Amino acid sequence: MLEVEVGHHSVLVTRSDGKYSAIGNQCTHYGAPLSKGKLMNEFVRCPWHGACFNVQTGDLEEFPGMDCLPCHKVRIQNSKVYVTVSKKNVGHEKRIKNMAAAMPGVTHTVLLVGGGAASLICAETLRQQNFGGRIIMVSRDELLPYDKTRLSKVMNVESDSIVLRRMEFYHQYDIEVWLRKEALAVDTDKKTVTFNDGSVQSYNQLLISTGCRAKGLDVPGMKLNNVKMLETPEDARQIHAACLGCNVVLVGTSFVGMEVASYLIDKAASVTVIGSSELPYQNTLGPEIGRVTMMMLSEKNIRFFMNDNVIEVKGVDGKVKEVVLKSGKVIPADVLIIGIGILPNSEFLRGSKIQMDSKNFVTVDKHMRTNVPDVYCGGDLATFPLAMAKNRMVNIGHWQMAQAHGRIAALNMLDKRTELNSVPFYWTVLLGKTMRYAGYGEGYTEIVMKGKVEERKFLAMYIKNDEVIAAVSLNFDPAVSAIAERFTSGKVITKKEAQSHDLSWLQLS
Repeated sequence: MLEVEVGHHSVLVTRSDGKYSAIGNQCTHYGAPLSKGKLMNEFVRCPWHGACFNVQTGDLEEFPGMDCLPCHKVRIQNSKVYVTVSKKNVGHEKRIKNMAAAMPGVTHTVLLVGGGAASLICAETLRQQNFGGRIIMVSRDELLPYDKTRLSKVMNVESDSIVLRRMEFYHQYDIEVWLRKEALAVDTDKKTVTFNDGSVQSYNQLLISTGCRAKGLDVPGMKLNNVKMLETPEDARQIHAACLGCNVVLVGTSFVGMEVASYLIDKAASVTVIGSSELPYQNTLGPEIGRVTMMMLSEKNIRFFMNDNVIEVKGVDGKVKEVVLKSGKVIPADVLIIGIGILPNSEFLRGSKIQMDSKNFVTVDKHMRTNVPDVYCGGDLATFPLAMAKNRMVNIGHWQMAQAHGRIAALNMLDKRTELNSVPFYWTVLLGKTMRYAGYGEGYTEIVMKGKVEERKFLAMYIKNDEVIAAVSLNFDPAVSAIAERFTSGKVITKKEAQSHDLSWLQLS
């Protein structure tokens, strides 16, 4: 791969199996330089968040990017490679795939309940595949589908800056969007959905992707003012405003909790984190990474009370004043932020024939189909078979996974039989540094570490049955993208390979 400038245009020139091609060099997700990513066969994977593009066509092959890349003309003459950027591509780093619109007289209706990533990508994929029927997306939000991953990273975010597509886009491609409207019931015999304003909409095919909501604490004092949970851009802005110059207590050491703590460092007077385990991320990433995370944040004066729980929130004049812990400690608090997990938004499916698991997540097959014909489910609400984990049923609340679900649901709605084969890819930001994670690490038995955790430059590989099942890195790009690419191609990474001092198999240079 080689990055070149063509008339102020950053172009990625690649040679793969003797074939030359030239595409835009900036990933359509957050603009990462693809030249620093991983090229494998005819695919290049972004070094930051794992989006994948076809180098011959520029087409997006794997999320979290939304758009394709411009593809430029290449000719070889006298052993030189000539790249031509056409006038229509000058200044354009992104390309929207050709999309159809509704066709007169086609009454077939696809109803998308939920206004997140799965619904949006489902709608776009249907139009990209020339579906000419009616598409209705219904969301209880007041905002068009937006980039949820930003909320815990940039909390004073303007809603307008994180919307994934503008209203003109939906108009142009005949995607109806109904906002501030919530589903109350689904009748799969009549093929109808009833909404909270009394309206009833019939469908031919239905995608349910209503996601999850934050779980509250079941303790006295939760109704006090300044007890906050993060779900919407409005919540994020309120948390930002409420915490300025105040004493903040944050309950939960999940990825979102740690991101919020990190964000508040230079804004709140004090930040105290309460965790029920010994270390942050203990179950997901293991003790070494939990320890370094705690160290990084402690150096910035964040206090941790681990192996503890909140038993009461006390207030004065209706507002939070202090938080009482099981250990007996009492912590002064002007704001209390709860980040202890999620609950599925599936209450409206009770009484329907749609099958749910013991935790009320909707179970689907590898085509994103529920047990009811013409009803699909995707995103955080779905429990689905993960190909790379030998089709084990999992629930993964990752942004990129929700997008993949939307695409697979759309293709199967159109009888283009396609199985979900995406590798989970996740990232989290702490103090301006990004940790990247690929794979599915549950049940790992040991960790192979490259680099030094204490120097904050490492690659950790999670081993189960003598093979790598997941990897996480900090300042070690594009290692996790390279590993994700190996997972995607179905090639096993052995424990021996992981332990080897020779990392040439990662082809990081």
